[in-house]
Amino acid sequence: MHNRQIAKIFNEIADILEIKGDNPFRIRAYRRAARNIEDLAKDVAEISSDELKQIPGIGADLAGKIQEYVKTGSLQFHCGLKTEFPSGLLNILSIPGLGPKTARLIFDKLEIKDIADLERHAREGKLKGLPGIKAKTEENILKGIAMIRRHTGRFPMGRVRPVAEEIMEKLREDSPVKELIIAGSLRRWKDTIKDIDILATSKDPQKVMNAFVRLPQSKEVIMKGPTKSGIVTNEGIQVDLRVVNEDSFGAALSYFTGSKAHNIRLREMAAKKGLKINEYGIFDLKTEKKLGGKKESDVYKILGLPFIPPEIREDTGEIEAALKDNLPELIETKDIKGDLHVHSDYSDGSHSLQELVEIAKKKGYAYIAITDHSKGLGVARGMSIEQILQQNKAIKALNKKLRGFKLLSGVEVDIKSDSSLDFPDEVLKIFDIVLASIHSGFRQSRDQLTKRLVSAAKNPYVSIIAHPTGRLIGERDAYDVDMEEVLKIAKETGTVMEINAYPLRLDLNDVYIKKAKETGVSLAINTDAHIEYQFDFMVYGVSTARRGWLEKKDVLNTCSYDMLIKRIQNKRAPR
Repeated sequence: MHNRQIAKIFNEIADILEIKGDNPFRIRAYRRAARNIEDLAKDVAEISSDELKQIPGIGADLAGKIQEYVKTGSLQFHCGLKTEFPSGLLNILSIPGLGPKTARLIFDKLEIKDIADLERHAREGKLKGLPGIKAKTEENILKGIAMIRRHTGRFPMGRVRPVAEEIMEKLREDSPVKELIIAGSLRRWKDTIKDIDILATSKDPQKVMNAFVRLPQSKEVIMKGPTKSGIVTNEGIQVDLRVVNEDSFGAALSYFTGSKAHNIRLREMAAKKGLKINEYGIFDLKTEKKLGGKKESDVYKILGLPFIPPEIREDTGEIEAALKDNLPELIETKDIKGDLHVHSDYSDGSHSLQELVEIAKKKGYAYIAITDHSKGLGVARGMSIEQILQQNKAIKALNKKLRGFKLLSGVEVDIKSDSSLDFPDEVLKIFDIVLASIHSGFRQSRDQLTKRLVSAAKNPYVSIIAHPTGRLIGERDAYDVDMEEVLKIAKETGTVMEINAYPLRLDLNDVYIKKAKETGVSLAINTDAHIEYQFDFMVYGVSTARRGWLEKKDVLNTCSYDMLIKRIQNKRAPR
């Protein structure tokens, strides 16, 4: 698909235009277009000019640029912009938290060549003293560089999974595969991925290998064998494909799914029972007789364990729980009754209220909450009190016409830097549901950020804390907050914590989700949808919830509408 390449180019254009001091509305248009194109399920190459213009943020000019890239493989406007600045300057723009104007200032004044050169200057304290740059700026730059280093060679799962699914679809079309499945950390839904592992069975492995190395997604073939091959995709992701025998498929799937720590525990258990487990099967050590391996469940059954879902195979207590027959009955996507974080065209969403109702009904939902931004978030067309009261009336009027479906009137209210909320309580109390979130001041101290979240949780009208740690995987680290204190207050006040399913957020992460469950805090899995296709992100949130051992009972939006309203109202009741 061309979508990710075009999104990357549009973001680079926005960066360069910002360095040039171009019109902020033009810059914002490129960023919005990049965001809306990147996750489209359909390749833009298959979309007509008129259809492209229907995508929010894509007008005639950007539609023309998309078609130019599809036809030629490059964009003349982008190439021209890049020639205006040295490549070193464009490289340091990748550092999280380093704005284009600051990057340009540092580059011009100190003639920085690359990220390593910038790091050396920052460590030596040579940046502070430049206009607007203080010791804290240097510290933040070093943190951004450290984040890049941590993520080098790893990719956000939300960017990798679509690539893997495209490859799988193409292999099914072009080769004689029987079984075909994603393995590795991607099957376990880890939030960052090093590479893609795919397992297959086939009566003609050579044909499968030939099709694999000729995939349009392949930039480089790193090895080709009769049953195993490896490629590097256009995005720089390594993909390994193995074709295994049918009678070993289950054992291989278990082995290559991992995790390494989980597999070690299984092998230790096997050894104590006089058995051996490997990718070919499970064997009796003395007789070398093969006891199983065709099905993945064979591995667990022969060890006397129930099947352990891939998402929790991390050696974080799953073996012990399985031995006690106490594994959680993990939540499934079908358990979700509605989405409690949805944006409409009243703020920065793409659809009207009526359109969102139809989209939600197609998903099989019983309800959704309209939670547009409050006035403080101007960049997202945050709404004034007057505007949001008008929307509230429109939602109530629409609900009178609906049958078997409900819209919850809501708001995503900003938690301001001084810990106050963007709207007063007399406004918040009119809504069915209130989400509170931080959108600025990420670099405040741990105490101040914790105070902001705790203060919001203590507000009787705040139902849910949205994307609680503010992370963007590979782009922005979670802010420094005392999550144990936040969860403690959430439990005391009956405040729900969100698992934001947007693939670059997945916030809360699996570690905090499990801690929230252990603390007795309820969670909600929401997509934060701004456009129809983003409703499909729910699977990312559910899979992250499964990694945190969540069951249906732990999640607010598995409730019926009546029970949902009752639970929200319970928090508002005097204590």
